[in-house]
Amino acid sequence: MAKAIMLQGTGSDVGKTVLVAGLCRAAKNRGLKVRPFKPQNMSNNAAVADIPGDTAGEGEIGRGQWLQALACGVRPTVHMNPVLLKPQSDIGSQVVVQGKVFGEARARDYQAMKARLMDAVLNSWAKVGEGADLVIVEGAGSPAEINLRSRDIANMGFATRANVPVILVGDIDRGGVIASVAGTHLILPEEDRRMIAGYLINKFRGDVSLFDDGIKAIEKFTGWRCFGVVPWLKTAGRLPSEDSVVLERLASGERRALKVAVPMLARIANFDDLDPLKAEPQVEVVFVPPGKRLPEDAGLVVIPGSKSTIGDLIKFRENGWDRDLAAHRKRGGHVVGICGGYQMLGRMVRDPDGIEGSVREAEGLGLLDIETVMEPEKTLRNSSAQSVQFGLPLEGYEIHLGRTTGPDTARPSTILNGAEDGAVSADGKVIGTYLHGLFSADAFRAAYLERLGVKGGGIDYRAEVEKALDEVAAELERHLDCEAIFGLAR
Repeated sequence: MAKAIMLQGTGSDVGKTVLVAGLCRAAKNRGLKVRPFKPQNMSNNAAVADIPGDTAGEGEIGRGQWLQALACGVRPTVHMNPVLLKPQSDIGSQVVVQGKVFGEARARDYQAMKARLMDAVLNSWAKVGEGADLVIVEGAGSPAEINLRSRDIANMGFATRANVPVILVGDIDRGGVIASVAGTHLILPEEDRRMIAGYLINKFRGDVSLFDDGIKAIEKFTGWRCFGVVPWLKTAGRLPSEDSVVLERLASGERRALKVAVPMLARIANFDDLDPLKAEPQVEVVFVPPGKRLPEDAGLVVIPGSKSTIGDLIKFRENGWDRDLAAHRKRGGHVVGICGGYQMLGRMVRDPDGIEGSVREAEGLGLLDIETVMEPEKTLRNSSAQSVQFGLPLEGYEIHLGRTTGPDTARPSTILNGAEDGAVSADGKVIGTYLHGLFSADAFRAAYLERLGVKGGGIDYRAEVEKALDEVAAELERHLDCEAIFGLAR
């Protein structure tokens, strides 16, 4: 078994995903064969990964582990994230185990399910490190949630079973970091506390030396060593985001040639589809929260993926976005719908088997003459594709339920693995597709932006992500004692 270390946080959204990705790239740059692992993830941003030894070939993992695999320079596998929870409502989620849908569970039911899931976690743990020198593990939430400890599979429940040393991550940007680290030490049972080898501080702004007394205070309360203080990493903003919580903090930037409006659906999924557009110098991407109108000066509206198409379609109307979208179209505006967003653009979405919930059908937005029927079998695959409108190559992946038919599919938007996909309106300004990653293709993105009157910046998006990973790794090497961190692994 490969040696391993684990990062756990004093809370959610402390930056663990980026830190693990950066450490993975730093280890790779040192010549180590490194792999990521996250026992349990909760995210509707999913990626397609290999299922080793399965002729079916592909399954789902969290987008964060896809990024971390990229940082390691290896293909992602489902064993890097054996349990993925995809929230469908405020109290329930779809449960994906080793890449395949295992079932659905309300929060209370899921707690009872965890004992069975630990077997899958440990099975994947045994496989993920095969042929590796080092595995870097990411926790979920916080080990301080001691009310959930007895059935935990994501933090100390895993660390103690697998005997993996832990580094605690504190987020100084949200305030109270001394209390959060010292408080974690205080409430953890001794069995868990002795797994923690030390801590690091993340997202520091300003003169790091100003926190010297803070380090002394934490040492006094805990006896733990500090592995370093990481500054606010601006470069992290160029990496794909996994958690929708980041959308709540996105603000509109400077005015640019093209404004792209993206409604923030309640169950928004795979919103990193917008990242390549955000990277364009002449494009401003604005995520519009519920209660706010779609901006009238937007030249393009993108309706992203959704884990609950009918539920989000109903909320779309409640927010009045349907009226805003109709007005946008009357002004000659362009619209792109991806996956669930594509389904919403049609006349009707039906769910006769109640796959998504109790509401069995909802009227669509009517911008495409199509209809979608939800079906139990999920389409899940990496896809080679081509844009029909521009004759340019595309690549991405599909993760969706439902079959879409109708007159407008006679004008497909893409060819996916040799089959027609999607639909285009008669005037060519409304495009729907099941292909995630549509805008990642540089040539297509430039051609599409040119149609909207904007010159693309000639960005190699994939190369920019690789460059950002290298920059994050360099920052961590500069501010953390990486030699000591990697030396902890056992």
